[in-house]
Amino acid sequence: MSVDAWQAVLDRIDDAAALAGVDAGVHARLRQPERVLEVSVPVRRDDGSLEVFTGWRVHHSTVRGPGKGGIRFHPTVDAYAVTALAAQMTLKTAVCGIPFGGAKGGVRCDPATLSMGELERLTRRYTSAIAPLLGADLDVPAPDINTDGRVMAWLLDTLQMFHGGVHLPGAVTGKPLSVGGTRAHAGGTSSGVVVCARAAFEALGIDLPGRRVVIQGFGKVGGPLAFLLQSAGLRIVAVSDITGAVINEGGLDVPALADHVNATGGVAGFPLADPIPADDLLAVPCELLVPAALGGVIDAAVAERVQARVIVEAANGPTLPSADAVLDRRGIAIVPDVLANAGGVTASYFEWAQARQGFPWDPGTTADRHHRFMSEAFGEVWAASERLGVSLRRAAYALAIERVATALEARGIFP
Repeated sequence: MSVDAWQAVLDRIDDAAALAGVDAGVHARLRQPERVLEVSVPVRRDDGSLEVFTGWRVHHSTVRGPGKGGIRFHPTVDAYAVTALAAQMTLKTAVCGIPFGGAKGGVRCDPATLSMGELERLTRRYTSAIAPLLGADLDVPAPDINTDGRVMAWLLDTLQMFHGGVHLPGAVTGKPLSVGGTRAHAGGTSSGVVVCARAAFEALGIDLPGRRVVIQGFGKVGGPLAFLLQSAGLRIVAVSDITGAVINEGGLDVPALADHVNATGGVAGFPLADPIPADDLLAVPCELLVPAALGGVIDAAVAERVQARVIVEAANGPTLPSADAVLDRRGIAIVPDVLANAGGVTASYFEWAQARQGFPWDPGTTADRHHRFMSEAFGEVWAASERLGVSLRRAAYALAIERVATALEARGIFP
């Protein structure tokens, strides 16, 4: 990601600001994060040696509410990548009308090389370093790449120790059920992707049953998504992860593939499919392509090879700006990440709201509200696209920038 990721976000902010006609001063504020905290994270390894990692927590904008954004542990994490992701969270929460701002965090490390004890010590030390920024009314972290409910529980426990043991369930989302989490959070992103895919197919007049799907990534989002899309009547023909890519034109047996992944650690070697080069996955003919892995995977050259009718971006920033023009020219519709994967932050918002209320919602109520939020957001972006005569991505960014700009103008500048 790095500098290119942040520049890509800036390019899209610039375009959206022009489309929305926002004030030049407001536009300038949106091109800078509110704060970037870089921290040293010393960790005692199991063998007694000391290793020092680097971590970040970035607030892009908190004008519409507390910062909201995940924490990732990954070797590619750096200040530019985290800032880009924080800005995307600002736009994502605005698109969905959620009263949060945009934040993101991470530590540059390879969790695969850490024992469970080392991972816990890393999490707790990182949390202690960024603790002044965190709180239910300040900044609410959540899981991201290589982090999960277990990591969030360590983070919450550490934060509570800094507050004298005071219970702070609203300070973190994506927590285990035992410490105030919700069942709806785990599949929130995947469910939102399905809502957007259904809505996009309906708006384009494409029947859903039997249509071919290609999914890049079979992890926390791609795995559940494959089950949900298959249940909706679509045919999953190709899937990839870090181990490789597999294809079956007749449709993959998703439950069997999941069992294989659980047993072997990846999709490679799945006996009920044929292997294909990972670089060819995005060129497999299909009606729906879902990038659900890391960002920056679709550049202009890849965009020329894509053979999908619709792309729904489950990952953050999978399509580079250079690819947008190519995909537009080729008539390939893109439901952008700031809308398509907003089901996760919507579920986080619900968990946060329930924690603040001290009262869990009925599962049916949660599911209905989640579907309504995502459906309404898609409808608003689609309407903006038609009104402005631009792509769904440009419309989503323009809509988000307009909402953030309105809040900035209303609040003014202190002092």
